Amino acid sequence: MIHLLPLMLERVGLLLIVVFLLSRLRTFRKIIHNEHGYKEKLLLIAVFGVFGIISNYTGIEVYDGQILSQVWQTDVDYGSAIANTRVLGVVLGGLLGGPLVGTGAGLIAGIHRFTLGGYTAVACGFSTIFAGIATGYIGNYLRRNGINTPWRAVAIGIIMECIQMGIILLVAKPFDAALELVRVIGMPMILINGFGTLLFMLIIQSIVQEEERTRALQRHKALQIADQTLPFFRQGLNPDSCREVAAIILRGTHADAISITDRHRVLAHIGAGSDHHIPMQSLSTQLTKNVLEQGRILKAKSRAEIQCFDPNCVLQAAVVLPLKVHRKTVGTLKLYFTNASHMNQVEQELAEGLGNLFSTQLELAEAELQSKLLKDAEIKALQAQIHPHFLFNAFNTISALCRTDPEQARKLLLQMSVFFRSNLQGARQILIPLHKELEHLEAYLSLEKARFPGKYKVSLHIEPSLEKVMIPPFTLQPLVENAVRHAFTKSGAKRQGHITVRAYQEGEHMVLITEDNGNGIPPELIGPLGKQAVLSKEGTGTALYNICKRIEEIYGGEAGFEIESEWMVGTKVVIKLPLKHSWGEQHVESLHRG
Repeated sequence: MIHLLPLMLERVGLLLIVVFLLSRLRTFRKIIHNEHGYKEKLLLIAVFGVFGIISNYTGIEVYDGQILSQVWQTDVDYGSAIANTRVLGVVLGGLLGGPLVGTGAGLIAGIHRFTLGGYTAVACGFSTIFAGIATGYIGNYLRRNGINTPWRAVAIGIIMECIQMGIILLVAKPFDAALELVRVIGMPMILINGFGTLLFMLIIQSIVQEEERTRALQRHKALQIADQTLPFFRQGLNPDSCREVAAIILRGTHADAISITDRHRVLAHIGAGSDHHIPMQSLSTQLTKNVLEQGRILKAKSRAEIQCFDPNCVLQAAVVLPLKVHRKTVGTLKLYFTNASHMNQVEQELAEGLGNLFSTQLELAEAELQSKLLKDAEIKALQAQIHPHFLFNAFNTISALCRTDPEQARKLLLQMSVFFRSNLQGARQILIPLHKELEHLEAYLSLEKARFPGKYKVSLHIEPSLEKVMIPPFTLQPLVENAVRHAFTKSGAKRQGHITVRAYQEGEHMVLITEDNGNGIPPELIGPLGKQAVLSKEGTGTALYNICKRIEEIYGGEAGFEIESEWMVGTKVVIKLPLKHSWGEQHVESLHRG
């Protein structure tokens, strides 16, 4: 029995070498991760069935308690038996692949053992098939409950080996020979097969952990790249954003060049091949055109497969991924390599992950853009409305002045034209210079002062350096109009209304303040103002809500909007806008101007 242990250990070592070599294959790794259909299950049956056959052939012949032969076993004498690691392969097959794999591997190894002969052929063949079926169902149960640990596998392997020894005692004849055989091979086979199962499961565990670590690193890298590219992809597919994205991907991967295209041209290309892969030119490779037509990932491992128009192109391999928005291919992301061996599986999987993330980012950008356009349309519909009473009153005033003061009437008509032009321009644009908003305000005030001369005074305190700063249109004029219409309606006859408009710089912000000494706002209405329309005899607060909504849409959390009011003392509205807001300006220029 002692002499059998090292010999059995050699056989286990042979199988473990085969397992280690298999572990380097991607297909085998996928199977280990339970990513298998019937094709993979058939492959597992073949693998572990072959393990059983190899174990049979490399078994150690035992006769009457004596070790006779250690060479290749092709035919076993009737009075002899073989000690081997056959059950090890079958048990592992069942634990990893389930009932189908366990049964298949058990049948292959068991039938093969039966054909070799010997007085234990029937017992060993039957016990092998039984072990495959039993461990298949046990493995299924353990996987479903998440308790398929190496030590459980060892225990199952030992139990299956013990059952085999029991079947040999029950079935093999003569009984005395079977008993002596079990005495000699029982403990070595139980120990070695248990030890082999442990080593095999540790190898499997290391494969799983290695794959998980690799995937975790890939996910981390992909998410890191996606996080850095998100601000640029939010702008959609344009040359500026794509150039920044390409630079980020090039730094984050092992690719030698990154290219991004829309459906018709190269938007950005950074890295090798920049001499002829030039941004804003038409697509230069047939591979890219194929991806755009087919809408699926394509790979090339040679310059001929890339089909670049330049015969001296240094790019030798590529992964081209479709960028999709609502299942429609709108462009491609391309990772190029100057050496085909550098395009390994890790880089390909990373590229696929990035392609999916970027497509999602573009969809979100599209949804955000549509949302902004819808909200802009709603806001512009409000901006384009002119209060009918104001229009009626202005015409009445000008009509009356035509007889008494024609020159003043002419000036008011000119101011009305400025007012209407400002309304139309504001309805078409998201941002305008501050001085344009002030022109709009002055035109409005000229018309109102003509109707109510001396009723109120308006003071403007504007820092000259801020007059070219871009602000949302209809920001100051509606606030002054609110004061004119609502702030002085209940004021005493002897009290002159005073409206002050100020603009000054405070750090990185421009502060716009509109203040009056009018009635103030009832305390119960201040909270909702700017957040929603309100029900009130004096007004609905739509203008304040409109202004606040536009500021929030354009500047997000960078801007501020506050209302301060005290009953019968006055109201102050404070607006803070960032002086530098490049995205907003770019958004306006690219979508709403021209």
